[in-house]
Amino acid sequence: MTTPPTISPKFLPSKDQLGVVAVGFSGGQGKPGVEAAPTALIEAGLLESLRNDLEFTVHHDDMVHSYTEHIPVSDPPLRTANARAPMLNPLTVSNVTRALADQVYEHASKGRFVLTLGGDHSIAVGSIAGTAKAIRERHHGRDMAVVWVDAHADINTPETSGSGNIHGMPVAFISGLAKPPKENPEIFGWIGDENRINIKNLVYIGLRDVDAGEKKILRENGIRAFSMHDVDKYGIGKVMEMALEHINCGPGQEGMPVHLSFDVDALDPLVAPSTGTPVRGGLTLREGDFICECIHETGCLVAMDLVEVNLLAGEDDLGARETIRAGCSLVRCALGEILL
Repeated sequence: MTTPPTISPKFLPSKDQLGVVAVGFSGGQGKPGVEAAPTALIEAGLLESLRNDLEFTVHHDDMVHSYTEHIPVSDPPLRTANARAPMLNPLTVSNVTRALADQVYEHASKGRFVLTLGGDHSIAVGSIAGTAKAIRERHHGRDMAVVWVDAHADINTPETSGSGNIHGMPVAFISGLAKPPKENPEIFGWIGDENRINIKNLVYIGLRDVDAGEKKILRENGIRAFSMHDVDKYGIGKVMEMALEHINCGPGQEGMPVHLSFDVDALDPLVAPSTGTPVRGGLTLREGDFICECIHETGCLVAMDLVEVNLLAGEDDLGARETIRAGCSLVRCALGEILL
């Protein structure tokens, strides 16, 4: 029998108020299918289990948002100076993530934990921006940490990206490493100091497919990143100890608010095959669940994204169902489900 969470949150007024935003958006990349994931997760019983088993009061508008009203009539690719490839759907992604930031902020400003169900990983620009703004307002300018669990670093700038897909750039934009392009400052020009993250408060877990330009960015900025090599070398327990210590959330440390952004492709394709950019040699489901459990146990977690479940990307329906089950498990663990 599942019991409700017992950990008292450090940066939220209560442990049972949950805001949910379902984001049916795939414009940050080119493969259809990811926009259907929120509906599939909800139909699999995710929100019902959070209400009934973990005893959350769930605040959800019962909608999966497609943001069609924010998609411009014309949105041509934008090639910035020295870019390898033009940015694809730049105005669309900027507009949608701005609208999402407002939705997330609306929940977070009321002191709710915010769960964002994607959608591709470009949506993290909006979800993180909304959380960061609310945290700064509620906690007197306090910074927020981001734990990014992913096979990919998603920290390309428009100049380093080989594809132009913005789902490979969200960390660069939300941290300020990438600026609004001079060619069209409207694109991500809405991101201000109140909703950016400090790159020093970022930690990666599970990397195993990182572009050359991204490796340079990680090195030059001293970003703490744990690849699958580190998971193999140290084990997931030690990796989590080091990761949490880096963001001041280890044992005996003060802690800081944490936003967890979890791309399901961090898991091995044998566990979660239905995702758009699978990479072999990833986390087991237990390792993924353990990451979520460890962050929950700190009492510092204030928000979570679950992204890149793509029901059209797997080879069969069984793979899609297993990926959905894995995604639901990750969310439940982050929100306090325990084994014993």
